[in-house]
Amino acid sequence: EHETVRKGVGVFDVSHMGEFILKGDNALDLIQRVTSNDASKLYDGKVQYSCLPNKDGGIVDDLLVYRIDEKTYMLVVNASNIEKDWDWISSFNTGGVDMKNISDRTSLLAIQGPKAAEALQGLTDIDLASMEYYTFKKGKFAGVDNVVVSATGYTGAGGFEIYFDNEHAEQIWNAIFEAGKPFGIKPIGLGARDTL
Repeated sequence: EHETVRKGVGVFDVSHMGEFILKGDNALDLIQRVTSNDASKLYDGKVQYSCLPNKDGGIVDDLLVYRIDEKTYMLVVNASNIEKDWDWISSFNTGGVDMKNISDRTSLLAIQGPKAAEALQGLTDIDLASMEYYTFKKGKFAGVDNVVVSATGYTGAGGFEIYFDNEHAEQIWNAIFEAGKPFGIKPIGLGARDTL
């Protein structure tokens, strides 16, 4: 599995991750108050790695911050901390930011490896090869609208993470594996991330 991702293309099902949508005039202000990085540097379609510091200088969790537009952000948090992170961020939401926890209805697949862009390109009009690291685009993927395609991942091998509604999971999974057949695509277990 390690070699498949390092040399070809593999798929991790990481749907257990958590996703929160923060929306409103004060969304950026809330993110600035709860995360350690400077989210004001983000632009539409840009992703930022950050963390949620606690009051003692420790870390509640690490996360990704996605800027969808000036007033809308998606935060991606670790699965085991969804409730803890939600409660922590909510405790600082004094500015009426509309917060939605979409974790239970969102699927996430990480298609990783040097052949990822080539294997997936036939499934979307988004120009995958030209996407810069830590950027994302929303578009049609495998015939499904409103899919977030993100040039992110934690394997060191390059690739993409795609977010979509659960109802489309089987269709998108099957399309990815059909498109990836010529590239030797395989499903990869999470344990392989420990060696990648």
